[in-house]
Amino acid sequence: MTQYVRDVMTGDPVTVEPLTSVAAVARIMRDGDLGAVLVTEGDRLRGLVTDRDLVVRSVAEGGDPEQTTVVGACSDDPVTVRSDEELDRAVRLMREHTVRRVPVVDDGRPVGIVSLGDLAVERDPESALGDISAARPGP
Repeated sequence: MTQYVRDVMTGDPVTVEPLTSVAAVARIMRDGDLGAVLVTEGDRLRGLVTDRDLVVRSVAEGGDPEQTTVVGACSDDPVTVRSDEELDRAVRLMREHTVRRVPVVDDGRPVGIVSLGDLAVERDPESALGDISAARPGP
């Protein structure tokens, strides 16, 4: 049976505007137990920022996290998929571009994110990654 991106993606992605401070984005990630948020201008995707991006592209550079904006830390022009595309396409894109998360965009608007963890839970729930990804966050 063919699976589609919409079947495994995490819907209703958390979004921030490009001028949101790195510190504010870090708090959003902490409070929502998120590894990534989408950077949008209006309702259009501008980029994707991960917790690792915040550390490597911002904190490690020595900027003030309250004054530095997320636009400098995000991945510009990320690879995307549509929710109606076959899941195998998302897997190929992750492999080809060496990414762990792909924004899902329909009609130019972000509607979700599909992650390596989502794929592991769906395709191999007994694997270590699938087990970890399916677990509830701890204290």
